[in-house]
Amino acid sequence: MRAIGKVSFQLKALSIFPSKFKCQIRGHRVSRPQNFTGYESIKQQYSPQIPEYFNFAKDVLDVWAEKEKKGEKASNPAFWWVNDRKQEVRWSFEELGFHSRRLANVLSGACGLNQQDRVFLVLPRVPEWWLVNVACLRTGTVLLPGTSQLTARDILHRLQTSGARCVITDESLAPLLDAVASQCSSLQHKILVSPTKREGWKNFGDLVRNASSDHECVETRSDDPMTIFFTSGTTGSPKMTQHSHSSYGIGLTVNGRYWLDLTERDVLWNTSDTGWAKSAWSSVFAPWIQGACVFIHHMPRFDSHTVLETLSSYPISTFCTAPTAYRMLVQEDMSSYNFSNLQHCLCAGEPINPEVMGKWRDATGLDIYEGYGQTETVLIAGTFKGMKIKAGAFGKASPAYDVQVVDEAGNVLPRGVEGNLGIRVKPHKPFSLFTEYTGDPERTAECYVGDFYLTGDRGVMDEDDYLWFVGRADDVILSAGYRIGPFEVENALIEHQAVAESAVVSSPDPIRGEVVKAFVVLTAEYKSQDQDQLKKELQTYVKKVTAPYKYPRKIEFVEQLPKTVSGKIRRVKLRNKEWGRS
Repeated sequence: MRAIGKVSFQLKALSIFPSKFKCQIRGHRVSRPQNFTGYESIKQQYSPQIPEYFNFAKDVLDVWAEKEKKGEKASNPAFWWVNDRKQEVRWSFEELGFHSRRLANVLSGACGLNQQDRVFLVLPRVPEWWLVNVACLRTGTVLLPGTSQLTARDILHRLQTSGARCVITDESLAPLLDAVASQCSSLQHKILVSPTKREGWKNFGDLVRNASSDHECVETRSDDPMTIFFTSGTTGSPKMTQHSHSSYGIGLTVNGRYWLDLTERDVLWNTSDTGWAKSAWSSVFAPWIQGACVFIHHMPRFDSHTVLETLSSYPISTFCTAPTAYRMLVQEDMSSYNFSNLQHCLCAGEPINPEVMGKWRDATGLDIYEGYGQTETVLIAGTFKGMKIKAGAFGKASPAYDVQVVDEAGNVLPRGVEGNLGIRVKPHKPFSLFTEYTGDPERTAECYVGDFYLTGDRGVMDEDDYLWFVGRADDVILSAGYRIGPFEVENALIEHQAVAESAVVSSPDPIRGEVVKAFVVLTAEYKSQDQDQLKKELQTYVKKVTAPYKYPRKIEFVEQLPKTVSGKIRRVKLRNKEWGRS
């Protein structure tokens, strides 16, 4: 048993639910709305009030804890975590508050962090990740999440750019932090989540055990900065996308209440990596706004059998994962699993193939409801319960935004005409839109044209107001739910002595939707080398100098790259070649 203070992490054998049934669901099960009657009713109901001061920990989580004490809430836990070793952690909202207040005292006391100081957090799906999220809310410190796949170079850039004063990670990434810490003048505190000690690091468990559970939540204004996510773009380094306490803390109501359609009796499993905004969406704010249970299965890597087994073995009512995961799941024999607890299935991150949706429906009886959004927003559009699902469309605009298809000048285009997907920001900017790209006013300004914020994607709106995704207006690659900027991959490649020049684009892939492909011009001394061996060498090299998920799964050696008169690489020509477009 692993304890953090008075309330313990309960690590127990999981024997209260049967493991698997020989069962095949027949027929289509209709997912009926719990919080609304139909799409039109959502638009009528949605009317958020934004107070001058708002803090999600105090105004949402602590309110649910009080309801628990009074017996006014369903008995579901707030947080339910399991792993492959049959260990388990369950916290009520009261226990979540107890632990997070202790950690809040660590941040403001032992670390001496002040409101709006920045905390860089890199942890896998472990309970401590959720505690840090809530503790940062309580202290008003700004959370900067990162994926565990970051390299030393990625970490250095994030620490130097953000000016983070504190970093929290585990023993797998601590050596990378130590390798760059001397170059980060603002970094003052390193906290290690590990049962072991490490020189120069404070131990998470020791700090929390010795901290008081009495903590008064700071006052935060609704528009104060709350979190910053690093997002990839086509040029330059990743941008710092800043959200306020209200933009996610209140704005994600549209996700939790309407798209996910959660109640306090629901158990939601969202499989997103902790480094991405989708984890904030569906593993923190959206479910807890509704008082639902956040379920987490900590797997070292995605495993289809484990996912199906988990869906069969636990009372998970709502499941959200990437289209890539659904593609892998439907390749399994699903006839031997029981999905009777499952009531609502969703996906986001990339378009989903209609064939995959059909196979999933045949196996589970349930449709997959698609959602569209990005780090800068809450749900932009989606299919909601009660709506007709049009295969290939990602639904209608969410009530959070006025979504239109516009031209390059920001003029609204007629139905059926392809253009830029935009969100109206004049005369009033939606509160649930990101605040800015911190420290980068030029790239912030580039997002706006006329009365609209441009998402960077292109699409079409049909006569029924359904939106259809056409492609990205920029060159960002979306592979298995990861956004990958070609600039980062090209920068890594050009450092290898074999590479004279490179251009990186997306390439179709039956499993991941699309993957990174690099067109490489070799230096003279490498043109005669074994090309298959050289491809492997370049792939290995990229994995070492940048996050492994960014490496080019496909490489093609070419004599020259297509360019404009001014010498800019015409990635669009290479991308069209890959996708068979004229």
